[in-house]
Amino acid sequence: MRRLRIPERNVIRIDEARLQARMAALARIGRDPRGGVSRLAYSDTDREARETVTAWMREAGLTPRVDAAGNIIARRDGTDASLAPLLFGSHVDSVPNGGDLDGPLGTLAAIEAAHTMLDAGVRTRHPIEVVVWSNEEGGLYGSRAVSGQLPHAELDNVSASGRTIADGIRAIGGDPERLAEARRAPGSIAGYLELHIEQGQVLESTGTDIGIVLGIVAIYQWEVTITGVTNHSGTTPMDRRHDAVLAGARFVELVHRAVIDEPGTHVGTVGRFEASPGAPNAIAGEVVCSLELRALDTGVIERLYARIETEAKAIAEATGTTFAFSGLIASVPAPSDPRIRGAIAAAARTVGCSAREMPSGAGHDAQCLAPLGPIGMIFIPSVGGVSHSPGEYSTPEAVRNGANVLLHAVLEADRTLP
Repeated sequence: MRRLRIPERNVIRIDEARLQARMAALARIGRDPRGGVSRLAYSDTDREARETVTAWMREAGLTPRVDAAGNIIARRDGTDASLAPLLFGSHVDSVPNGGDLDGPLGTLAAIEAAHTMLDAGVRTRHPIEVVVWSNEEGGLYGSRAVSGQLPHAELDNVSASGRTIADGIRAIGGDPERLAEARRAPGSIAGYLELHIEQGQVLESTGTDIGIVLGIVAIYQWEVTITGVTNHSGTTPMDRRHDAVLAGARFVELVHRAVIDEPGTHVGTVGRFEASPGAPNAIAGEVVCSLELRALDTGVIERLYARIETEAKAIAEATGTTFAFSGLIASVPAPSDPRIRGAIAAAARTVGCSAREMPSGAGHDAQCLAPLGPIGMIFIPSVGGVSHSPGEYSTPEAVRNGANVLLHAVLEADRTLP
């Protein structure tokens, strides 16, 4: 049975009607005929959305600017000029035909929190900065630039909008030639908070209002090449085949079995599987597939990979094939700060929300801010766990709860962080 919490009286609350109206207005920018939102980074619709939220930032009493990486940073000074700023926000770009909430929820709730403080006459000790990170969906480009994790060579990459990263940054008011000016030093921020939909079903299935994120998982990816012998499907006996697809199928089952055998919240996925020559009357001589492992502890990933690699050799021997693993991505985990988690928990109690701690299985801008200062993330339930889809949905109650928790987590962090 779910335990209800009694909210404290006489606490300030966000203006739910204002927040919902802004969310609806933003969702119309880049509306896709298929029902979702296509607001690709650096596109015309991305720029329109950025102009719209910039106007709302000014209404909230913030002073916005665009840094060299194209991030929008809207600031309000605090009462103590010696303190580093508290940052909170998210992004407004989307995947093709995505949902209304991934990014906009955290962005608009941050603006609403600042607007609520203005309306209530609340002035923080720390300066506050509401941030809209550029090109989150394409690879966390804006936040990586701020933390010094964006290599100059990546500026030539082509974004989903068709523009290179360098041209895209110019299109939204940044300057790729002065990218170093966007970089911040470790310790230069007092903390960073981000509100986001869960993109999973843990909160919904447990009837919990708020997720307090323990950290953002490490993500390791490999390309796996399985080599057999291409041959005629009708004239090659079953016991004389070197079938790469058979070996690949056993590999997929191996990954699933290895991951679930070890208790924990880690996950493993084979998301891409391509057989060659790909003809119905030919035994596949090659399969190229992906392997992805995600966990808060890189030691878990290393153990899982060692087991998978070892057992893949046994599959190769049994099927007359060979396996080759090539590393693609290895991102480090980003644990949240216990002080920020404490501020979120206190905020949930203040507004009468139930909460639980949980990891984030997806990447977020918050992970890039971790080298600069303490980070924390707040999740709200996603109905059905659907995300990056027109079916992405969180109830108005969940949105209100998340925005109120963000507001009070910022106020609690302002009170308790040095």
